[in-house]
Amino acid sequence: MNELLGLAGLVMVILVGSAVCSGVEAAILTVNPLKVHELAGRPHPPRGARSLQLLKNRLGRALAVLVICNNAFNIFGSLMLGSYAGWVFHNQGIDGIALPLFSVGLTVLVILLGEILPKSLGSSAALPLSLASAASVALLLKLLLPLVVVLEWLMPAITAENELATDEEEIRLLARLGSQKGQIEADEAAMIGKVFQLNDMTARDLMVPRVAAPTLAGHAELADLRDHLLGNAAPWWVVLGEEVDEVLGVASREHLLTALLTGQGGSSVASHTEQVEFVPEMIRADRLLTAFRRSNHSVRVVVDEFGAFVGLIGADVVLAVLAGWWRPRSTVPAESP
Repeated sequence: MNELLGLAGLVMVILVGSAVCSGVEAAILTVNPLKVHELAGRPHPPRGARSLQLLKNRLGRALAVLVICNNAFNIFGSLMLGSYAGWVFHNQGIDGIALPLFSVGLTVLVILLGEILPKSLGSSAALPLSLASAASVALLLKLLLPLVVVLEWLMPAITAENELATDEEEIRLLARLGSQKGQIEADEAAMIGKVFQLNDMTARDLMVPRVAAPTLAGHAELADLRDHLLGNAAPWWVVLGEEVDEVLGVASREHLLTALLTGQGGSSVASHTEQVEFVPEMIRADRLLTAFRRSNHSVRVVVDEFGAFVGLIGADVVLAVLAGWWRPRSTVPAESP
């Protein structure tokens, strides 16, 4: 009877050892590397986060150690257990049918309780399980390092380091899936897509072309432009000089109307201009948005490769792309005084 109890205890050891190795392997393999990177980068990371990050960076080594341990239980342990079971059953006088039944039963238990179930549980609780086991796996890796080095020499693929990287298409896909699952709002997912759209657009795509851009002659007096300023709600005007493509600067409609109300109608438009930055027409919209953020001006004059004035662009247009409000502008010329 004691021999049968000992046999049952050894079966439990084999099953538990196999289950632990399988569950930890599935957890470390499926845990989100971005989440691990974020946890390890915290000022006070959770216990095991940095060890887990090292294991994820050299995932081949970690998996090699876990596979070695798992197969030690599944194969070597089962063989030794089968020999011991044959001896026990012989002593009990039941070796005729008991040994084949024991072999079949042990195989089924190893498959179900040592592989399928723990891997399912490990995948569903990947983060807490991998954090809890990271330090033990790292220690086991150090103990088995000579064997792992030999395996790396025989199979160089194990030595490959896993780089944490992603691309635009993957982020778009994750945002779409997150929206479908309800984890992020639909408008948030759409805005993520619009951010990447900025990289594919240039100032030429978004600008108000020169023929439609609001312009004023620098020598004109404000009093003569009163009706024109009141009839056009453009917030910024490009002030032009005598020469072709000579841009003196920009003037805000608010500032010009204020000057009229304060009795400065006899002054020229040029005296109310503000210095403006010029941007090439092929500059990407994402870089243009960064330029707006670093400056107080919310408008830029767009020039071509020869420095000629070709259009006007404001920060509101770039932000409208992010919000999904932007539509191609009409190129119908605006009236000018």
